[in-house]
Amino acid sequence: MLTVHAYAATAASEPLAPTTIERRDVGPHDVLIEIKYCGICHSDIHHARSEWGEQTYPVVPGHEIAGIVSEVGSEVTKYTVGDRVGVGCLVNSCRECEPCLSGREQYCLKGNTLTYGSIDRDGISTQGGYSTHVVVNDDFVVNIPEGIDLDEAAPLLCAGITTYAPLRRFGAGPGKKVAVVGLGGLGHLAVKLAHAMGAEVTVLSQSLKKMDDGLRLGADHYFATSDPAAFEQLAGTFDLIVNTVSAKLDLDAYLGLLTVNGTLVNVGAPAEPLSLQVFSLIMRGRSFAGSLIGGIRETQEMLDFCAEHGIGSEIEVIPAEKINEAYERVLASDVRYRFVIDTSTLA
Repeated sequence: MLTVHAYAATAASEPLAPTTIERRDVGPHDVLIEIKYCGICHSDIHHARSEWGEQTYPVVPGHEIAGIVSEVGSEVTKYTVGDRVGVGCLVNSCRECEPCLSGREQYCLKGNTLTYGSIDRDGISTQGGYSTHVVVNDDFVVNIPEGIDLDEAAPLLCAGITTYAPLRRFGAGPGKKVAVVGLGGLGHLAVKLAHAMGAEVTVLSQSLKKMDDGLRLGADHYFATSDPAAFEQLAGTFDLIVNTVSAKLDLDAYLGLLTVNGTLVNVGAPAEPLSLQVFSLIMRGRSFAGSLIGGIRETQEMLDFCAEHGIGSEIEVIPAEKINEAYERVLASDVRYRFVIDTSTLA
């Protein structure tokens, strides 16, 4: 076993604190990664504070991991020591069900294993990337191409794939009008990706305070959803709307912005139930869909796409001792647009 430095939540109401954890020995199909950077996702806060159900403590959050391979198992052929690699939200799945076999491990019918807060198939609780090292099965490791800095790559492992997957699935590209609801950690990458895919991109944000950023990142248009006139002006406009916010929205109002056969897809996960009038769908053949991160193959595809198009996350790098402050700033929407922990500060 390898003892490593980490930052952990010890209770829902307590701040995260320095600790040490043990990583398993490197098995034949494992990769030992020296973590260089780990992004802070809003999901980390939900888990650390038991807001998505009871959590087993201590828990080390972090599923936006970028680092360097420092050891490989005897059967590993895809990676060698010194490779730049990443780990996202998943570290295992059954590998046998139809979703797994088709590269959609996030929908594993027997239950996938999350990077932290899960029980792996060896019976051990998984611990995440707020640490100096992690051991992961090679099937759940991805290559970070040259051309993307490791710190800017880290949030792509969650926020990037979360927005890339529905954009690809629902055909964002030339001749398509795509709207992104919210310009935060997810939304800013959705704008960059949709723009690179060739779509005409509109940001729908509560106010215009981030308008300059949105246009700089690749949006063609920017509207404030607090203005009722925006919904009148944009009625029937979009082929695809990607909703990145976790707040309760008036779905009927947003569905009204879709063209015939358009799709509103949720990647944000509000805690409250959402409701809609079914006529908002059937009268124009519209669809309301959901999307969860992406499979491992698609995550690699996304990283390669980002390298080809020069896409990285907009980040603020912080030392480990500022993690708790960063959590409060995330809740206050005081970050543009993703915090990334420099894990060298954990030692």
